[in-house]
Amino acid sequence: MISDHQKGQRAVRTNLNPLTVVRNLGILAHVDAGKTTVTERILYATGTTHRRGEVHDGTTVTDFDPQERDRGITIFAAAVSCAWAGHRINLIDTPGHVDFADEVERSLRVLDGAVAVFDAVAGVEPQSESVWRQADRHGVPRIAFVNKLDRAGADLDTAVASIRERLHPAPLVVQLPIGAEDGFRGVVDLVRMRALVWGDGSDTAVEGPVPEELREEAQRRRRLLEEAVAELHTGALDEFCMRATVSAQTLVGALRDLTRSGDGVVVLCGSAYRNRGMEPLLDAVVSYLPSPLDVPAVQGTFDGTEQRRAADPVAPFAALAFKVNATPTGRLTYLRVYSGTIEKGDAVWDAGTRRTERIGRILRVQADRHAHMDRAVAGDIVAVVGLKSARAGSTLCAPGAPIVLEPPVVAEPVVSVAVEPRRSTDADKLASALARLAEEDPSLVVRTDPETGQTVLSGMGELHLEVAAEKLRRAHGVEVNVGRPRVSYRETVGRGVSGLVFRHVKQDGGAGQFAHVVLDVDSLEAGFEFRSAVVGGRVPQEYVRAVEAGCRDALAEGPLGGHPVTGLRVTLTDGATHVKDSSETAFRTAGKLGLREALRACAMVLLEPVVEVTVTVPEDAVGGVLGDLAARRGRVSGSTSRGGSAVVTATVPLAELFGYATRLRSRTQGRGTFTARPTGYAPAPAVAPVR
Repeated sequence: MISDHQKGQRAVRTNLNPLTVVRNLGILAHVDAGKTTVTERILYATGTTHRRGEVHDGTTVTDFDPQERDRGITIFAAAVSCAWAGHRINLIDTPGHVDFADEVERSLRVLDGAVAVFDAVAGVEPQSESVWRQADRHGVPRIAFVNKLDRAGADLDTAVASIRERLHPAPLVVQLPIGAEDGFRGVVDLVRMRALVWGDGSDTAVEGPVPEELREEAQRRRRLLEEAVAELHTGALDEFCMRATVSAQTLVGALRDLTRSGDGVVVLCGSAYRNRGMEPLLDAVVSYLPSPLDVPAVQGTFDGTEQRRAADPVAPFAALAFKVNATPTGRLTYLRVYSGTIEKGDAVWDAGTRRTERIGRILRVQADRHAHMDRAVAGDIVAVVGLKSARAGSTLCAPGAPIVLEPPVVAEPVVSVAVEPRRSTDADKLASALARLAEEDPSLVVRTDPETGQTVLSGMGELHLEVAAEKLRRAHGVEVNVGRPRVSYRETVGRGVSGLVFRHVKQDGGAGQFAHVVLDVDSLEAGFEFRSAVVGGRVPQEYVRAVEAGCRDALAEGPLGGHPVTGLRVTLTDGATHVKDSSETAFRTAGKLGLREALRACAMVLLEPVVEVTVTVPEDAVGGVLGDLAARRGRVSGSTSRGGSAVVTATVPLAELFGYATRLRSRTQGRGTFTARPTGYAPAPAVAPVR
């Protein structure tokens, strides 16, 4: 399945630094765009598997969990490794559903590049946009693959236009489809001006000249590609000005530079289901996406000092744990090794828990299958056995060269349910199982409601919690009763107060406590801000920091219903101290109690989480859907027609979406679908529940 061109490159590459032939990449997409099928075809094209896995048959390598196969969606990020043209590709297939965006976040934290998959009919969909923005935050270079060109209504140009309009990169289209919809059979490579055609039942492309009927169009698009690249790349511009054209070699180098800098996005196309377009996609991964040597050295800190670790096998060991998985055979910790070398039996230092642990085994991961390795070096993505305390986000390093790497950001949960064991004898078993779930998935939060005594499980959405409850049953053998989902409200300041005076005085024998603070509280668009306007040293700086810490403590519970408080600015304007009784503890207490009193004096506003909903329905069902959205307090922001269907976009409170999938199916005879992505918080009506 490897072309003669690729075979010829192997001898050239074997003498290079081993890290130059490593690619760590993820597959990103909206749900149902075909990313798992793309992953399966990559494994098949590289000879890693010998039969094509299908999502609808439940035979895929990366969707190996029983729930993934039952539901036909990716739930958990799965890592696989394969080889292509002398390169080793470590690939992570990420979920596309918004409820599992935290899996995508943790994966992007450790990847060097990504392939973004788009549906050739739908173009950029809501979750496509979300994962693209996540990759932007992490600075991950991407190439785009427009999939499903064999579908009715597929159009490469329309999909590229949506990429340009909604994602705002400079799309650099390097292929022209041969055939349309069901007749799609190949592509014209605009860089090397050749045709790649896949015959029926053939797994490899036949290379040939550009078909006569497409030659003029191919030349026109090649010219557009040259002009677009010349506008963005100085080297290509110089050659274009001198020769009025750009050679294939210069074009490849320029596309590589633009991809890695993020100034351009190479766009390819194909049909993963029919196995058409996989070899050029793999060639693009090798040619354009960076190796571990091409990305900046990882940054970390230790004891307040910034440190950098280059991707060097002989440097001190440093790795980031990005996933933890409990299996019947032991606890697996997935690592991205940034520097150094680790061998089985080596001792490593967990910078978070500040304890030393020993590596039992090192495994090359193939989804749910593993191959033993003697060592892992910089640039590797592997799983290790033997670590007891490491969590997702933990830094592991050489004991003699400590460093703390920035962990992935964990999203705040927005939906909660009460869970209880069906049998009272399973209470301890449930507590242990919930702790294991939260360890594997940091976006799941387990707590006990102080008023009701119920165990509350919080997550990113209904499906997220549904999957967690099913995992309790299947993996841990605990039958549970699950309450109705509840959303996580917030409180904010609508109108602030000025000059609130609070004195904290406590005298119970021995040294007392004294703190006097004067606070102003104002509304803020988002978050929390603290500042001091105290003059004349009336409150020493160490006490100012204690007041800030106390104010942050007070944000945990607001006056309306005990919800977290956000969107406020607190200013310490004045204060007083006692020569003997003032302390940091006293001022922290004064900050906490003083802000609580100030919030009770403010005009507070209850906030509820809202989501952007994109509903796709037959045109004859639009009226009913719009009426239903209005009844759910939804605000419609747009409606377009696409291939006989209507696509309605609206902003809806999350609390109103519970059970919406069933309602939508009944209104549209099963033909309607919807997706939702969080957009933040908005003021809730006064009748909204607060507990």
